[in-house]
Amino acid sequence: MGALIFNRDSILLVERGREPLKGCWSLPGGLVETGEHLEDAIAREVREETGLRVKPLAIFEIFERIMRDARGRAEYHYVLVDYLCKVVGKGRSRAGDDVSAVRWVKRGALADLEVTEGTREVIDKAFDARRKRTRV
Repeated sequence: MGALIFNRDSILLVERGREPLKGCWSLPGGLVETGEHLEDAIAREVREETGLRVKPLAIFEIFERIMRDARGRAEYHYVLVDYLCKVVGKGRSRAGDDVSAVRWVKRGALADLEVTEGTREVIDKAFDARRKRTRV
């Protein structure tokens, strides 16, 4: 699961602090615990990783990520549900749980970061959707 959280012209990203993908930037998020509803899971994961309280607004994207080992065998297989979220309440972002950094990133600065596979595409799609929505 991932959270698309915007603040004006920036999106919140986290740097992964553990494998898999240690050092890569991605959307805050993580795994669903047994018996946990998806919206509760994304709110919990964002709070654990960034210190921010969010309200999930809607599912934005669903996609698969299959990571293979050196022999080409599937090592990790994720079904990712990305939610549009908004920050609720007060608080400042800070790295927590399994991330090493949290950063608000402008769209133009995304090219400077090593992001996880598929992340750039969903972020661009979300930025485009926001731009279209604000023009109406």
